[in-house]
Amino acid sequence: MRYSALRRLRRALPSLRTAFAGALLWATAMGASALLNLLQYDWETPAKIRFVSLLYAAGGALAFPIGLFLARLVSLGRHWEIALAAAFVCFLAATIAFTGGLFGLQYRSYYVQWHAPALTITWVFQFVFTMLTALYQFVVLGIRLYFPLGFIALAVASVWLARQQR
Repeated sequence: MRYSALRRLRRALPSLRTAFAGALLWATAMGASALLNLLQYDWETPAKIRFVSLLYAAGGALAFPIGLFLARLVSLGRHWEIALAAAFVCFLAATIAFTGGLFGLQYRSYYVQWHAPALTITWVFQFVFTMLTALYQFVVLGIRLYFPLGFIALAVASVWLARQQR
């Protein structure tokens, strides 16, 4: 049993080339999606627009290899419909999680000056609640920056993976 689980994990690992190329493409798509939305609404200053776009790109770059691995792990040896659904869910969840996490860390860096010394009980509570607040704000305000370009990229990446799994 242990051997088959390790073998399954090994088979689900994407090649370094696929992970790297996919991460670059995914980062470009997610950054472009945020950039187009922010430019469309004439949001803030150009420096802040660049920062948010780069944050979305970084989240996408970190998310793609993990999302690809998880989607392949779930869909190994299954029909293409399952591979399509797994890719859609895994890419979506990984991208939102990584980008939201980066947003939370940036949000936390602003409030760090008012928080307790690091690694104290008070600091842990402040860290957790600041991160939860940031993630809530990201879900409420930040998810919209993925539409429509990010959603189109998600559909294309999901179809690509489903076709690879045949």
